[in-house]
Amino acid sequence: MVKQLDYHTIHAIFERFHAAEPEPKGELEHVNAYTLLVAVALSAQATDVGVNKATRALFKLADTPQKMLCLGLEGLTEHIRTIGLYRQKAKNVIKMSQILVDDYDGQVPCSRAALQSLPGVGRKTANVVLNMWWQQPAQAVDTHIFRVCNRIGIAPGKTVDAVERAIEDHVPAVFQHHAHHWLILHGRYTCVARKPKCGACLIADLCQFEDKTP
Repeated sequence: MVKQLDYHTIHAIFERFHAAEPEPKGELEHVNAYTLLVAVALSAQATDVGVNKATRALFKLADTPQKMLCLGLEGLTEHIRTIGLYRQKAKNVIKMSQILVDDYDGQVPCSRAALQSLPGVGRKTANVVLNMWWQQPAQAVDTHIFRVCNRIGIAPGKTVDAVERAIEDHVPAVFQHHAHHWLILHGRYTCVARKPKCGACLIADLCQFEDKTP
């Protein structure tokens, strides 16, 4: 494992991320907190592009928990059939929607504990919703962030939870809100898994990765 980068280097890295993309946005399409929650839950082991293709028509019909319940399990299943694990995800979305109607007056709760109590919602999904909808500096560590933080040295850790804590501990507060978006986008398009695009990387000189590519 690479060593933890120092404060000044991390600050410089995020200054460059900010300069290149001051307001990074998540790529999952949504119209409210509920559709964001559903989209993120559906995105597990699936691409954002694939989820967006499936949910564009779905969210026109069902953009609230009650409308989703009216659509029903079979109707939902048909809309998300192209997404991996769609049968189980459909069951979770229906169960989630019922709980939101019964226990939260049809509203999406804004605490991590309440979100994680919903079917199909783990810590990463909860953190995405908290960050994107309620502007909390929550860090949703996916495979891209886990790879980037360990490869570069921004927040090394052996587990997803360890990397999440390291981001919270080491990334300067001024960058915390957008940190996970910058890191996801960097991992998705530049610091890719098999052959990172080091020659086009704006932080290559600050990165500890030894096997840099041209």
